[in-house]
Amino acid sequence: MKKLICKVEYDTETAELIKKRAHGAFGDPAGYEETLYKTPDGKFFLYAFGGAESPFTAETIKRMSAAKADEWLAAEKA
Repeated sequence: MKKLICKVEYDTETAELIKKRAHGAFGDPAGYEETLYKTPDGKFFLYAFGGAESPFTAETIKRMSAAKADEWLAAEKA
């Protein structure tokens, strides 16, 4: 998926996959997946999608600061 945000292109095909998380079981309408990526120039973004009752009912890309990416990674360990 590609998305242009503030004149910067975020592309899951060209970015480095850092970590993927699944919430819920496959087919769960409230389940969703989040994947953290890093662009070749060092920008982070979160790609997410999920079921009809999830926070991500449509595919989305959200840009993240390095600090927020670190928080996202640390949240899994907590």
